[in-house]
Amino acid sequence: MSMLLLIKILSQIAYPLLASLLLAIGAGLLLWRGRRRTGAWLLTIAIAWLWLWSTPVFGDWLRATLEQRYPAVSVDSLPTADAIVLLGGAVQPAAPPERPDPDLSAAADRVWHAARLYHAGKAPFILISGGKLPWSSADLPEAEAIADLLRPLGVPDSALILETHSRTTRENRDDSLPILHAHGAHRILLVTSALHMPRAMALFSKSELELIPAATDFEISRPIDTHPLRWFPDAQALADSTRAFKEYLGRSIVWLLD
Repeated sequence: MSMLLLIKILSQIAYPLLASLLLAIGAGLLLWRGRRRTGAWLLTIAIAWLWLWSTPVFGDWLRATLEQRYPAVSVDSLPTADAIVLLGGAVQPAAPPERPDPDLSAAADRVWHAARLYHAGKAPFILISGGKLPWSSADLPEAEAIADLLRPLGVPDSALILETHSRTTRENRDDSLPILHAHGAHRILLVTSALHMPRAMALFSKSELELIPAATDFEISRPIDTHPLRWFPDAQALADSTRAFKEYLGRSIVWLLD
């Protein structure tokens, strides 16, 4: 089993939904064996844990704790750099015949933001970093799909450099460094979603690059809406808070492995 797959499996187990289900299964086994008090407590914890992570107010607050670390900066206010590094995770490449065209995810703001930075003269080229996951049905790496989106936005082929092998943020860094060195780039504008920026900065800061965070794709506005209905569980809120959990978990892995 590859290290990537092992990390993915362990991460899935730690995510709130599966963790709560495993706790509930454990509670059911305890109740079946007659350990009613312990089983009842474990079941209560499982339900409360899942309820918390499914609450829109909690999900918004958790995402805000990440996004506020690198606030939005206007394109005009950002300094110039040697390169724009655009991290993947924004597009699902085409997978014909079922998906004949690339599918833009919620993080596709990254692509548009990188194009804006280029047209504002902030750097001479965009390095797109994004490969193809082993279990993906796509025929092409993500970097190629992103390049196909940047061209209609007016970015010429001469300003596009593709890194097509990375599958994780750590590999984004490791596979981009030789390319940046080859082009004499030492100061970069790092483009990714605001939610992802803390983890990306933590990884890229372990290189000798001078980093300028150019966060985009902000999701949370202030103040956070605390309407009574937003304290009730919601499937989208669970998905949103799980993405924030993934970022915190990823930061822990950075701390342990780098």
